[in-house]
Parts: sequence; C-alpha cells; structure tokens
Amino acid sequence: MSYFPLIMLGVLLNAGAQLLLKEGMRRIGYFEFVWANAVPIGLQVAANPFVLAGIFAYIVSVLVWLLVLSRVEVSFAYPLLSVGYIVNAVAGYYLFQENLSLTRITGILIIVAGVYLVTRS
Repeated sequence: MSYFPLIMLGVLLNAGAQLLLKEGMRRIGYFEFVWANAVPIGLQVAANPFVLAGIFAYIVSVLVWLLVLSRVEVSFAYPLLSVGYIVNAVAGYYLFQENLSLTRITGILIIVAGVYLVTRS
C-alpha cells in the first residue's frame, strides 16, 4: 500500500484536469463545431488559462501514472482511476451545479465498493 498516495496523486491530477478544462470551456461558452469556428475558438482555447492549466495537469498526471505503472500491477492501479469519477461527480455538483441524482449516487457507491475490493486484494 505504500504506492497508494502516488496512485491517488495521479488520479486527483487527472480529475483536476477535467475540472479545469470544464471551467475553461464554461468561460468560452457554447459554440458550433464548424470550420468557420476553428480559428477563433481555437485561439480562445489556446489562450484560456483554465484550459492551459488543465492540459498541464494532464501532462503531470501522465508522468505520475508512468511512475505508478513502473511500481505496481496495472490490474491493481487502473481500477483506482475510477476514484476520479467520484471526485468529478461531487466537484461538478458543488462547482458547476451539475445534477447528482439518486442513480448517480448509487453508481458512486458501487464504485466505492469496487475500489475497496480492489485495494483489499
């Protein structure tokens, strides 16, 4: 279990990257996916600090994940990525007022049970 903090760091960086990208795209707003928007929207995306921070967080999360995979079995580490679903569901609820229905909460509880079983094996 000594690698658990490193695994959680990778998971949280990955989840944080999603949240940063979401905030960046919230600030850019809805746009049509057409060629005419490629350059103007592309420039907005490239200049958005939240998007840039999200991309940086992804890069760091990949580096951390490479460390993880060099130290533990992928069949142990990979299922723990599902903790990111929990983090993002809860953070999405609080940060972006996203829906957290009974069905989603049930799914989260099932994920928690699965992560528990994986870490106990």
